[in-house]
Amino acid sequence: MAAGSERIQQQQYRAELRGLQPVKAIPDFSDTELWSVKTALKERFGQEVEVELAETELRLNPHTSQLTSCPAIYWNWDDCNFIISKTGEDRYRSQFFYRLHQMFSTGIEEYDDITECVVTLLQVQADQAALEAEK
Repeated sequence: MAAGSERIQQQQYRAELRGLQPVKAIPDFSDTELWSVKTALKERFGQEVEVELAETELRLNPHTSQLTSCPAIYWNWDDCNFIISKTGEDRYRSQFFYRLHQMFSTGIEEYDDITECVVTLLQVQADQAALEAEK
């Protein structure tokens, strides 16, 4: 929890430096959310997959240039990188990429269910991998 409260303090400090109103801190991933992701990964890949907790900076409001620090879950499988960012309470964004110029999303801006988010991300990546294998 100490790392979470430190991240919240950093978010508030950055907002103050920019002369902005402090944003409501985005909570870290709960144990239940992490379990949901790890369970989906084990079902998809047939084994435990190591996930890393990270932090991303995202523009949550498309009408401003303000970046917000968001907790994230990252993992790599078979040269593909996956990331799910938490953008609020029960709000998630996802993407996968092979290289920086090969980034993909699910086509859904934001999810309100982490299981739906991770399962859709994994399915879209599997579909993309199948397309690449056909070439």
